Amino acid sequence: MAPLLAAAGLVVVTQAGAPAAQAAPAWGPCPESVTTPGAVCTTVSVPEDHTQPDGERIDVTVSKLPARNPAARRGVLFGNAGGPGGDSLTYFDDDEVATWPQEIRDEWDLIGVQPRGLAHAGPLHCAPLDPGDLLTLATNSGGALRASCEAVGGDRWRHLTTENTARDWEEVRRALGEERISIHGLSYGTLLGSTYATLFPQYTDKMVLDSGVHPDWIWNEMLLQQSEPYKRRVHAMFDWIAANDAVYGLGDTPLAVYQRWSARVVEESGAVPTLAPPPAREGDVPPEWRVVARQWIDGVTLTGPARAQLDGMASQLLRPGAMQSHSILFAATRQAAPQSVLWPEIATAIRDGSPIGAQTPDMPEVPEEFLISLNMQAIVVCNENSVPPNPLAYPGFLWTQFATGDLFDSVGLMFTSGAACAGAPPVTTPVDLRNHGLDTQPLLLNSLGDPQTPHHGALALADRMGAHVVTVEGGDHGVVANQFIHPVRPGELFKTAEWEHLEAAAQAGQLLDCKTLGQRMAEAGRTMAVLSTATKGASRMMNSSAHDL
Repeated sequence: MAPLLAAAGLVVVTQAGAPAAQAAPAWGPCPESVTTPGAVCTTVSVPEDHTQPDGERIDVTVSKLPARNPAARRGVLFGNAGGPGGDSLTYFDDDEVATWPQEIRDEWDLIGVQPRGLAHAGPLHCAPLDPGDLLTLATNSGGALRASCEAVGGDRWRHLTTENTARDWEEVRRALGEERISIHGLSYGTLLGSTYATLFPQYTDKMVLDSGVHPDWIWNEMLLQQSEPYKRRVHAMFDWIAANDAVYGLGDTPLAVYQRWSARVVEESGAVPTLAPPPAREGDVPPEWRVVARQWIDGVTLTGPARAQLDGMASQLLRPGAMQSHSILFAATRQAAPQSVLWPEIATAIRDGSPIGAQTPDMPEVPEEFLISLNMQAIVVCNENSVPPNPLAYPGFLWTQFATGDLFDSVGLMFTSGAACAGAPPVTTPVDLRNHGLDTQPLLLNSLGDPQTPHHGALALADRMGAHVVTVEGGDHGVVANQFIHPVRPGELFKTAEWEHLEAAAQAGQLLDCKTLGQRMAEAGRTMAVLSTATKGASRMMNSSAHDL
């Protein structure tokens, strides 16, 4: 067995003697999901259990977009799409919709290492669970999933952890024959990249952490911390739609837009949504109340949350079986909130009552690769969950999950109460993230109002990793990967001497190219789709980004 070394609070598994040499990778065609011309793929064999290097192995698929200008090549850039569960083979896909900065494409070999457990990397196969078994969902959700995976693939689930995926990266680095790697991690990818940099600082070159995750929130606290920011972000969406009333005609105040949205949710589900309305404004005051407008505004704003709850409960009593989560618009609104490029799609759906995305009758309800991804994500989260559950939150979880169907609260409560990982205690402790003498200071970028990776949590990661922080106004999730760095500033991500210019560009609002995703997809002749994930209304919008936690 490999000896263990304890240093600075970090346990590092080392090989007894020099690592076995790996054959040079044979590059060839990629899976069909990789669409960028010039992309090539290979597989690298890695230990299923890195503490047993001579044991069972799995083949991890690796994609590469070679640097377009070999003379300017600066090395390899490993990227991770987030999740956990985001497809990294397609992370650097470069097309009409998601275009990476030209300098990055010219100067780096862009490497996607498919995380273990996903398709093309020892996929996690599990027996189907009964979505109608509410007792299991409430009391043994994590345990039932583990049992379903073990019934098909044995204890392979046990080895799906962030640390093991980071060690897979090291196996890939060695196979590529690269002295060092640079890293771009999105969302969960900031944890994965930081884990690699903590374990292998000597092989880490430059690192960009895009929308950082608080290391101490893994994972029960992470989902709870998203709840209120998601609500604020939806209010910001309604504010944006109101500001574009000339385009959408849904009202010129956020409250007016909310009311139109609420009516559509009722049409789809029969239930009034319990999301609290945004604060009232002068434009909302009825003519007969103008004399006491301030009092009317304060009263409507103060009572709004309670009225939403009471109206939701009343609608469900009048229509047995009605639940707001049965509305695709309701679920898609939450899903789209972190990405302002998606807001026009929501506004159009509210205005026209049209379905969101492509409606394809022969499309399977849940594609197999997507289901594998969802199961892999749930397994990783429970395997390394380091935040104790709060049993006092359990009644709230039951109420929002089974009584009201309020996705804005139920997701966070499901995790913080312990219900999400019930029956599945952690099997590992996450690596204690630290900057152990990295030669180049990492760069962390985060939007101020990002609901998926709240800004104050990202600052905690920056502190652990000694990262330079650039804060971007707004609240979009993913500064580089999803908002498209403006082409006048692309190369400065990996040039520390230019970070002051990067900050100035962010402060001047010149950092981002914010053409909407709808515009990009229309120009490319592509559409989005909403897919059910096992229960009616529990839908996810599928686009170029991962289904991040």
